Amino acid sequence: MSSKLSKRLAEIVAALPLTKEMRVLEIGCGPGAMAREITKFTTQGFVLGIDRSEKAIQQAIAGSSAEIKAGKLAFRKAAIEQFELEPGEQKFDIAVAVRVGALDGRHPDLEKLAIQKIRKALKKNGKLFIDGGNPVKEIKLNV
Repeated sequence: MSSKLSKRLAEIVAALPLTKEMRVLEIGCGPGAMAREITKFTTQGFVLGIDRSEKAIQQAIAGSSAEIKAGKLAFRKAAIEQFELEPGEQKFDIAVAVRVGALDGRHPDLEKLAIQKIRKALKKNGKLFIDGGNPVKEIKLNV
């Protein structure tokens, strides 16, 4: 498993309005490369990567032991359309999703559910960024 970030993902991370205290939800984190990269910018914050694939989550955990041990990163198996904050879990400042089927316009009903779940997981004025812009675009949520 390579920890090298693709040029495309590096451009997406660079385009995000990250601050050091930020809490970030990465939707569809796959093996966790982008989530690990985001922790370099959110040094006093936290990143949660979610994915519907158990295999992806296991790969992400296996490749992220230092960040997990430092309390900067966690992974959870969850589909965004079913995602719920755990009791007492703080809301997130931003969410980012790259190549997530529930948010790519092909499944309107699923997308509606996913957006509702994202709204609930974000702080007031939280933002959602997806791929498809140059290199990302913000989806207005009115959180």
